[in-house]
Amino acid sequence: MPELPEVEVIRISIESHLVGRCINQTITRNVNLRWPIPHNLNHTLSGLKIRRVMRRGKYLLLDCTKGTLILHLGMSGSLRLLTTQVLPQKHDHFDLILNSGQVLRLRDPRRFGAVLWETGDVMHHRLLAQLGPEPLTKKFNGKFLYEKTRSRRISIKEILMSSKVVAGIGNIYANEALFHASINPKITASKLSIKKCNTLARTIKKTLRLAIKAGGSSLRDFVNSDNSPGYYQLQCRVYNRTGQACQKCGTGIKKIRQGQRSSFYCPNCQK
Repeated sequence: MPELPEVEVIRISIESHLVGRCINQTITRNVNLRWPIPHNLNHTLSGLKIRRVMRRGKYLLLDCTKGTLILHLGMSGSLRLLTTQVLPQKHDHFDLILNSGQVLRLRDPRRFGAVLWETGDVMHHRLLAQLGPEPLTKKFNGKFLYEKTRSRRISIKEILMSSKVVAGIGNIYANEALFHASINPKITASKLSIKKCNTLARTIKKTLRLAIKAGGSSLRDFVNSDNSPGYYQLQCRVYNRTGQACQKCGTGIKKIRQGQRSSFYCPNCQK
């Protein structure tokens, strides 16, 4: 699934092409995504100007003056900037056609993505209202993490994967941040000291920024809007490296299951 860095990379890449442009029309080829695409979306969006392109967690938000278009890439979705001459393929379910002649096209083979419309305050939308703070903002810090973990009996890895605690970190980056903070993903969240929480908050921010700079991670389906891959996976120290030697100490990387997700860690460096 595209995680926060991948969605932010896409936001950056499409922003200059969309902001200030008017929407000529939309084309929906398959309404049956995770939630049905609104049937009257073409009528609603035609003629509107895009004012801003924002991100909240793993959601892209297009401020269209009279409302906000909410886009989510699901498990395997991608957004491509194309021209109208490029013919759609099998899994190309939605087009946003601009007055510049460009098309923002959603491709989603597994159809777990979303295209939704919100006329009120988008931050109060049911998908966004319960999200925790953005990890790259000042609100997310060691003190916040310490306070949120005091009564929690689950593992720190599961806390980081909860979007209600912090928005959008994702599995790859939770694994990597815990490694760089020398924290075992199995440790009960409430056992972390304020010092450890400060360290972890810093490593989360650093990990996400490095991933954005590298264009995200292309392990399966992710590509940027120009079809270019990300390269952060080349920097991963533990994620998807089961049995390989830790680059710090040489110990074999272990893999376990936590909350239906895979966790990777070095049993020597992360205690």
